[in-house]
Amino acid sequence: MDCCCHKTKHRSDEEQKKLTHRLNRIEGQVRGLREMLQKDAYCPDILIQVSAVSAALNSFSKELLATHIRTCVADGIRQGRRRRHRRAGDHAAEAHEVRGCR
Repeated sequence: MDCCCHKTKHRSDEEQKKLTHRLNRIEGQVRGLREMLQKDAYCPDILIQVSAVSAALNSFSKELLATHIRTCVADGIRQGRRRRHRRAGDHAAEAHEVRGCR
């Protein structure tokens, strides 16, 4: 049985670069956390950096979600409208044929 639940989204070069840049910064922050831990940094100092990483991930999520709504969701809504219009047109054509108006 084929599974059709794996969706993909093509991102523009600009969007890809922007999101990748954010993730690279977050990755650097996480590496910094590991180094702080390995160097026995003071707990509150580590927690401040954890908060910064959390905020950066939250910002990344918001950006990704905003793009998803502007593109994927909006496109899905538009396609749904087109499908409804086509179905309505099909129903009208069928009704027209039933009445013998060819």
